[in-house]
Amino acid sequence: MRCGIGYDVHKLAENRALILGGVQIPYEKGLLGHSDADVLAHAIMDALAGAAGLGDIGLLFPDTDPQYAGISSLKLLQEVRRMLESKGYAIGNIDAVVIAQQPKLRPYIGQMEETLAKTLGIGMPQINVKATTEEGLGFTGSGEGISAQAVCLLESKE
Repeated sequence: MRCGIGYDVHKLAENRALILGGVQIPYEKGLLGHSDADVLAHAIMDALAGAAGLGDIGLLFPDTDPQYAGISSLKLLQEVRRMLESKGYAIGNIDAVVIAQQPKLRPYIGQMEETLAKTLGIGMPQINVKATTEEGLGFTGSGEGISAQAVCLLESKE
């Protein structure tokens, strides 16, 4: 068994869609980034890649590479899944948290979990997503950005 941890953060900006866990969330701002800036998917990818010894998403999908401009993070997550499978790993479980003052994310958590589980080819009991605020503190609390953290457990198929 191997475990991994991931973290990502993006700034909120006008004229961008807010995508979290592959789900578009209605909000006046979205996350700024080279791809769709899905901090939840990015944190999960980093946790999975780290657990498998693959480095991180900056190494795997550099933001200097034009082929990743505007790409759906779910496509990148599918590629990480393929890499894990080729190394003989299966996902045991993923636990993640999104840190955002606004918008309230509780109504979208189930859809995020379902989308992520489907993308990764795992069952719903293997993924857990939570959301929290920082009570107005820090860059997430002031509404400047959104961050996410994830941990995972990988099991060897052999």
